[in-house]
Amino acid sequence: MEKVYLTKLAPNCGCTAKVGPGTLAGVLCGLPKFYDPNLLVGTETSDDAAVYKISDELAMIQTLDFFTPVADDPYDFGQIAAANALSDVYAMGGEPKTALNIVAFPKDMDTAILGEILKGGADKVLEAGAVLAGGHTIQDDTPKYGLSVTGFVHPDRFWKNFGAQTGDKLILTKPLGTGIVNTAIKAELVSEKAREAALKSMKTLNKAARDVLKKYTVHACTDVTGFGLGGHGTEMAAGSNKTLVIQTKELPVLPDVEEYASMGLIPGGAYRNREFAAKAGFVSTAELWREDLVFDPQTSGGLLAAVPAEEAEKILQELKEVSLSGAVIGEVVDREEHVLIIR
Repeated sequence: MEKVYLTKLAPNCGCTAKVGPGTLAGVLCGLPKFYDPNLLVGTETSDDAAVYKISDELAMIQTLDFFTPVADDPYDFGQIAAANALSDVYAMGGEPKTALNIVAFPKDMDTAILGEILKGGADKVLEAGAVLAGGHTIQDDTPKYGLSVTGFVHPDRFWKNFGAQTGDKLILTKPLGTGIVNTAIKAELVSEKAREAALKSMKTLNKAARDVLKKYTVHACTDVTGFGLGGHGTEMAAGSNKTLVIQTKELPVLPDVEEYASMGLIPGGAYRNREFAAKAGFVSTAELWREDLVFDPQTSGGLLAAVPAEEAEKILQELKEVSLSGAVIGEVVDREEHVLIIR
C-alpha cells in the first residue's frame, strides 16, 4: 500500500469541513415543509437525527454523516468517521442497527487505502453491535467517508436537543480540542502526545456514555461535533428557551491545546460557529483561548447532556468507572438576554 498523508488531501479535516450552522439554517429555511404525524423529530429543531414512529413500542432513528480525512492512517480515518456517524444515534438515546457506507475516492489512488478505510469503519460498526449492509461509492479528487445509520428507540423515551430545565447541570463526556489539534497536525506542529490523545478520543464510541446516561434523567442531549460546544449549546439553549452558562475552567481539554490555540492554530469552522452563536446572543468573559475552545469544531466529540443537579455526581462517577473523562461544565438558568454565557 502506497504511503499517502490523507490529511494533506483536503483543506479542511473531518467535521471542520461542515457548512457553518448559520449558512445551513439559511438554506434549509427555503425547503418545503413535510408533515407526518409519525415524524417525531424532523429538521425544525436542528436535532442530531430524524425519529420516525413505527409502532407504540418502536421508533426508527435515521442519520447520515461523512467527511474528509481527519487522520493520515486510513484505518484510523475509517474508525473515526464511523464513530462520528454512529454518535447521532447515541445522542438520541438509541441503539444503532444498520449502516451503509458512503465513499468518495480518487480514481488514481491505491485501492488498498480504500480497503483500510472501509475496514476501519466496519470494525467500528461491529463494535457498536450494528450491521454493515452495503453502501455507495463515487470517484472524487478528495477522499471522503462516512455512514448512513439507522437505529431503534422507544418513541416515548428518546432524547432531544432541547428540553433543558432551569437548575440542570451540563455534563460533557469527552475532552475538547480535536479541531485545534487537527489544525496543528496539518501545520506539522503537533506533539505525539496530543495526536494520540485526539485519535483515541475521536475513535471512542459514545455507546458507553449513552449507557450511563440512560440510567438517569436526561432532559436534553446532543453530541458535540462540527458546530462546537458553543454552536450545539446555542441550539440547546434556544430550543429550550433557557440560557446555558459554560464554565470554561471546568472543560476537559486535550493535551497541548492551550499552546496551539495561543499560537493561533484555530480552524476556520470555529469562527463560523462563533458568528452563529453571536446572532443568537452570547457573552464571554473567558480567556481568548478558552473561548476559542468553546467554538472549536469537534470531530466525533462527546455527548452534552442537561441533567438534574442531584444526579450529576453519580453520573460523573459512573463515567469515570468506564474510563470516560466526563465533567460538569456549566448549568442551565432561566432565559436571560444572552442564550449562551461563557465564563
